[in-house]
Parts: sequence; C-alpha cells; structure tokens
Amino acid sequence: MAQPEMKIVYVDRPEIFETFADSVEKIGFTNQAWRFEFCVTRLDEPKPPVMHGKKYPTCRLVLPMSGGLELYDKLKGIIAMMEKQGMVKQQPIPDLTVPPGTKPS
Repeated sequence: MAQPEMKIVYVDRPEIFETFADSVEKIGFTNQAWRFEFCVTRLDEPKPPVMHGKKYPTCRLVLPMSGGLELYDKLKGIIAMMEKQGMVKQQPIPDLTVPPGTKPS
C-alpha cells in the first residue's frame, strides 16, 4: 500500500522568544537523536591580570536524526556561501600521523 503524500506548511509564531548562545558546550548522539547544549559566557568584574567568568547553559536542544541531518545540510550551505564571500576560510587538517617538527619520509 502506497504512503499518502504529505504537504507541510511552515507557520510562523512570532511570540516565541529568541535564545542567545555564544558557544556549544556539548553535542551528543544516539541512534535516534542529536543532543546539543548551547551556553552563554558571563564575565565577572575585571580584576587583572586574569579575567574570570562562568559559562551557563541557555538551551538544550534535542533533534531527531532527520532534523540533525537537515541542520547539517543547511549549515554546510551557509558555510559554503561564507567561504565564497571570503568571510571564513577553511583551515587544512593537520596530518596527525607525522609528529610535529619532523618531515614525512
């Protein structure tokens, strides 16, 4: 028996607040879901010579496998566009099989 066709329409909800995060603390994965923990950094009063601060979780997001793969595809597209515009530059991955300071044979 054939599956019925699905048509899904995006409906915006402007009453949902935006959550700010300046870092990703953890990413976890199981066979069924991706788990992300986003954080924000808050600096204490400046007391040189060392700045102190704390990192607080702001959002714990769990996506099903399909949602995580969709996120990956969208980020890949955005990063490619940023590279094309010169906003970011991909760094070569170092060869970890060769110890630093030695020449490969």
